[in-house]
Amino acid sequence: MNLFILKTAAVVCSAYFLSSGLATAAVTADEAKALGSTLTKFGAEAGASSDGSIPAYAGGLTKPPAQADHYADPFADDKPLYSIDAKNADKYQAVLTEGDKALLAKFPTYRLDVYPTRRSVAYSAWFLENTQKNATTATLGGAVEGDNLKGAASDGLPFAGVPFPIPKNGYEVMWNFKEGFGPVVTEERVKAFQVDSAGKIALLPDVDAYVLRPWAEHSGKMRQSTFNATYGASSKLIAPPSSAGTVFLTYYLPEVEGGDGGQKVWFYTPGQRRVRAAPEFGYDTPIASFGGSLFWDDVDGFRGRLDRFDFKLVGKKEMIVPYNVYGVTNTMLTKDAVGPQHINPAAVRMEKRRVWVIEATRKEGARHAYSRRTFYVEEDCWCIVAHDTYDNAGKLWRVGRVFTFPTYDVGGTNGNSWVWYDLIKGSYVVSAIGASDPGQYIRGHASGDGLPGMALTPQAVAAGSER
Repeated sequence: MNLFILKTAAVVCSAYFLSSGLATAAVTADEAKALGSTLTKFGAEAGASSDGSIPAYAGGLTKPPAQADHYADPFADDKPLYSIDAKNADKYQAVLTEGDKALLAKFPTYRLDVYPTRRSVAYSAWFLENTQKNATTATLGGAVEGDNLKGAASDGLPFAGVPFPIPKNGYEVMWNFKEGFGPVVTEERVKAFQVDSAGKIALLPDVDAYVLRPWAEHSGKMRQSTFNATYGASSKLIAPPSSAGTVFLTYYLPEVEGGDGGQKVWFYTPGQRRVRAAPEFGYDTPIASFGGSLFWDDVDGFRGRLDRFDFKLVGKKEMIVPYNVYGVTNTMLTKDAVGPQHINPAAVRMEKRRVWVIEATRKEGARHAYSRRTFYVEEDCWCIVAHDTYDNAGKLWRVGRVFTFPTYDVGGTNGNSWVWYDLIKGSYVVSAIGASDPGQYIRGHASGDGLPGMALTPQAVAAGSER
């Protein structure tokens, strides 16, 4: 039976703090005692679900399979428990996102293959120790609700860990996502495609990328060279020739200071031969390299400032969502994964997971093309695994799915691969897939050492591009 677990205290606190605009209070020492007991040390429910479909957490995957230039599927022998399609979707309405309900109704060939739930994510001990310290000390701050993080570390920020393992409102859950644990550097050469309503598949520009999680590095060294960013990316277009050499450098920060909006973005184009700041690359600005099919704050499920929406924590719910998705990301060739209407269902592993549900409603007077967004944040990894968006008429518009998989060699997860379906246009765009295609790769690193090709500053971008 589906279980909708409303966290009454969390909802009450959320309503109070969102209405008052005050900084949130950390949890009490007594509340924090749940960590490592009824809750895992990172804040998920430790025990199994009432029907046993979600098992108890047992430490995650710590004995990884062999890998080369991509991640092997540690659960390749698993078989689907059942499949959901348009014919039987009525039986599963309570555990389906609104986006998947719409996709099942729109495409007769769309299907969800549901596998056993594998609670596979693992964390480093130091990260969990910091999470425990954050529980009673981390708060939200800033002139706008949710803009800044505050904590007890020497720099006035939280320690490098989950900032709010026992969240009291939607903003705290979103910051847990933004501070998520994973490879310090993910080195990627992967593919992206745009598929139009006629089923025509177009390969988008090829990219060499370094995706950065500076706060996941125990030494803290990378934070010093990346503006203390919680997340970043250094991406260079390598094909087609008309785009080759263009570089994007993006950082998302733990604080909004001055006019930076909590992010720093630069880009270099060979034609201009200079690096230019691009503060306009945010919010609902369409991304040109994806044909304008998604916005800057759609990337990875969400990236950017939280100031234009009210983030209401609805509660926690058991739902069918993508997880442990090694197929489309790592092990399946793109020619087999990318279909004329949607991603091949056999390429996307679905599981029943506990997710935090957040309803984000556009603030009165704020500008954004979305009027409302629903985020589904999985409890073990604090990952956005699904994101449904609505237009100004309140109609479901774009359906985002993040193909999260645990990076078992260094801990945490990779959430850099995703698909966005446009229900109005009947098109979709998918990014960072096909690591097993010839010449492609996804490699996780526990530090930035030994990766001289990374350009982490505008000066390094300029110097590297001139060579």
